[in-house]
Amino acid sequence: MSSAVQSLNAKAQIMRSGEAHLVNVSAAMGLQQVLRSNLGPRGTLKMLVGGAGQIKLTKDGGSLLNEMQIQHPTAVMIARTATAQDDATGDGTTSCVLFTGELLKKAQDYLQEGLHPRIISDGFDLAKDRCIEFLDKFKVEMPDIENDRDTLVSLAQTSLRTKVHRELADSLVEIVTDAVLCIKNEGPLDLHMVEIMHIMNRTDMDSRLVRGLVLDHGARHPDMPKHLENCFILTCNVSMEYEKTEVNSGFFYKNAEERERMVAAERTFTDQKVRKVIELKNLVCTEENGKTFVVINQKGIDPLSLDMLAKQGIVGIRRAKRRNMERLTLACGGVPVNSVEDMTPEILGYAGKVRAGPGRRQVHVCGGLPERDLVHDSGPGPEPAHHRTDQGGDPGRASQHQERARGQVGGTGGGRLRVGSTGRFDGVQEGGARQGQVGRAGVRRRALGHP
Repeated sequence: MSSAVQSLNAKAQIMRSGEAHLVNVSAAMGLQQVLRSNLGPRGTLKMLVGGAGQIKLTKDGGSLLNEMQIQHPTAVMIARTATAQDDATGDGTTSCVLFTGELLKKAQDYLQEGLHPRIISDGFDLAKDRCIEFLDKFKVEMPDIENDRDTLVSLAQTSLRTKVHRELADSLVEIVTDAVLCIKNEGPLDLHMVEIMHIMNRTDMDSRLVRGLVLDHGARHPDMPKHLENCFILTCNVSMEYEKTEVNSGFFYKNAEERERMVAAERTFTDQKVRKVIELKNLVCTEENGKTFVVINQKGIDPLSLDMLAKQGIVGIRRAKRRNMERLTLACGGVPVNSVEDMTPEILGYAGKVRAGPGRRQVHVCGGLPERDLVHDSGPGPEPAHHRTDQGGDPGRASQHQERARGQVGGTGGGRLRVGSTGRFDGVQEGGARQGQVGRAGVRRRALGHP
């Protein structure tokens, strides 16, 4: 048999089952030792240095496991377990790794006494079922959790205070809770409707919540309004500037007059597009309804066109990013158009307020459809910003899980103490009485909770 195995791979390492178990347990305990110092509010930060020299500081177990290059198969499985825990509940990744390592460490003691691994695995399954049954009885039902802001704040504090300092945690907790409540609707909670934008020119305590959409490109004309209310939003992909032809072509003229006429014709072609926008604005915005108008264009708007829009009180934003154009329709409604011929009142979106942001190239679009908001993260550099981003998502996912579970379990280890004091498992098989199995039956009973 050994020759057949060696014929598959001559360099393969062959070990007995006991040695393989020891290697697997050692890998789990090694991962446990790495993350042990992260646990709790007094845990230490880990510095991760990438191949290009980039530095990342974090104490979040999920972030560490994602960044670490793990080779051992057992350690990879434990890391995937922690990742699944983070995706489901947003917290508990470090505890998951520590708990798994401790279970394997205890299992190693019984393996050395001769207990079969299958018996230990059956005991783990029985303990899992018993814990789930206990937690279903122990948890506090909260059917109206999405309207209980104080409970959501406490939940976010539990998740965040162990990862950043207390002052920053308390500030971010209010921001995260308000962001989750802002995007709450009848369906399941979609955390992708909350965006985190890094503005690295202030301190981390200046981070704040913007109930709307922040565009990282502002109006490019000094005479355009800085603050508008009750705004119609036109999202378009129409060029309002002189462009070169798509094919190679030449223009020939005999004198300066012909050149001037050609330039005037090109200008007229662009001005007609701008006049179409102005006509739509005059149609939907009157003195009686008090509405205003904002144009957000994915292509360019030249200075002359900007001047025409500014004279009509229209805010024109040019060269908007595609991702912002897609989010605008979600936040404000409306339909993006690619031609001035398609500009009708039916394709317009709406925003309650459009204002210039604190930065020179920022515009805040607020008060549209109540389905999107943005966390405005401030900080001195990229490394702390990434650290806050990793930790800021945890309380959001925890709130999302709380909204699905409709209940909570008391913290500070109360649930663990109660489940540990529930007593022995009932209905455990005693094992065979044949010669050679009596001793193993006693070990098995102790492994599953019997004296």
